[in-house]
Amino acid sequence: MRPHLALIEDDPDFALMCRTYLEREGFTVTWAMDARAGKAVMHDGGIDLVVLDLGLPDGSGLELLRALRSTSRLPVIVVSGRGDETDRVAGLEIGADDYLVKPFSQRELVARIGAVLRRCRPPELPSVLDVGTLRVDTAARQASGTGVLLNLRPKEYALLEALARSPGRVFSAEQLLELIWGASWQQSATVIEHVYRLRGKLSRLPAPAPRITTVRGYGYRLDP
Repeated sequence: MRPHLALIEDDPDFALMCRTYLEREGFTVTWAMDARAGKAVMHDGGIDLVVLDLGLPDGSGLELLRALRSTSRLPVIVVSGRGDETDRVAGLEIGADDYLVKPFSQRELVARIGAVLRRCRPPELPSVLDVGTLRVDTAARQASGTGVLLNLRPKEYALLEALARSPGRVFSAEQLLELIWGASWQQSATVIEHVYRLRGKLSRLPAPAPRITTVRGYGYRLDP
């Protein structure tokens, strides 16, 4: 899956240049031109790294970074024309993972993004997931309950694996669309249909079988 970047930058010409280059290098880029739009992009989820300018028209980029760090460890690279030591130290102390002074080459930006993503990459995921009596073998792409193998279609398996990696966590339909189909333009009815079919197959497992719970207004979670 292509890494998804949030580019929070008020200069449209500079943002277009960065976005064009980054997309050509294999990234998905969502541009926000001020702090308010940047907060909305990050709140929606699915972002792997933030490229943050400090000089935003509706607030300080440092304040936005401080607010983000109070709730999240999402990687952030600050890009700014403020190159003196005081500004660089302030950005790094508040929680930036890197600080890049304008002007810079797009190649350097790509290299720094890659380095930060590698540093922040989560540890290798387990190949076998156990949720109650459910066992998901990610290497074999198979799932079973109390020894009974589930006959799953590819997307049904992908949905079950995504839920089983974080049992008890609520996923919105939009998050599941992005995780499994790689595109949020699909309709939420796609998720509803696959959840319905997967529930039917889980219900035929020997009790106690795991279940997919609907959290009204939010999404779905897998319970043991």
